[in-house]
Amino acid sequence: MTKNSKPQIGLLLVDDHEVVRSGLRMLLEDQEAFKIIGECSTGRQAVDLALRLQPDVILMDITLPDISGIEATRDLQKAGCPSKIIALTIHEDEQFFFEMLQAGASGYVPKRAAPEDLLNAIDVVYRGDVYIYPNLARLLVDDFLHRAREEPAEQEALDGLTAREQEILIALAGGETNDEIAARLFISKHTVARHRENVMQKLGLHNRSELVKYAIRKGLINP
Repeated sequence: MTKNSKPQIGLLLVDDHEVVRSGLRMLLEDQEAFKIIGECSTGRQAVDLALRLQPDVILMDITLPDISGIEATRDLQKAGCPSKIIALTIHEDEQFFFEMLQAGASGYVPKRAAPEDLLNAIDVVYRGDVYIYPNLARLLVDDFLHRAREEPAEQEALDGLTAREQEILIALAGGETNDEIAARLFISKHTVARHRENVMQKLGLHNRSELVKYAIRKGLINP
């Protein structure tokens, strides 16, 4: 590594199909920014390896032969493992999506995603943010909007946030940019930025990862 080069992102691959892991190796080993430091085929192996190797990012399948990727993620969170976890899975339904986020994952990418989406997801979660595949990110926003219509009074009172601030919170947690939120809500991006600042200050949050976990914990998102 040269003096000015960035440190490589250490990766752990967890998938029970050798052909999938082989494809991931071919993709990731071709990238100078990444280094595969381990791989395994079961959830328990994933927990053991992650605690021992402490990779920067874990690519975690959900359907595994012993414990699920959701359970493995939950166990790693309980053990205080610092690794960021991305669900890389065939499952795109709400149940697995919300359960994986609740367990502590920082990213969710379907296996059908383009290679550049996965590479971007790794970089995003490594930097401490959350990456959710665009089609799935809409689940967060749609779920909030439905609950806001059903329970407007309860939503208005949550931690001092106005209904608009809560909508901004969920949109940010879902991965929308200030410009995208402004276009969808027909407000200026400066107004969005002001709401975002207010939300962060009121809730004592610092990044999008904390926004996602707050939204789930408070029931704005209903698994």
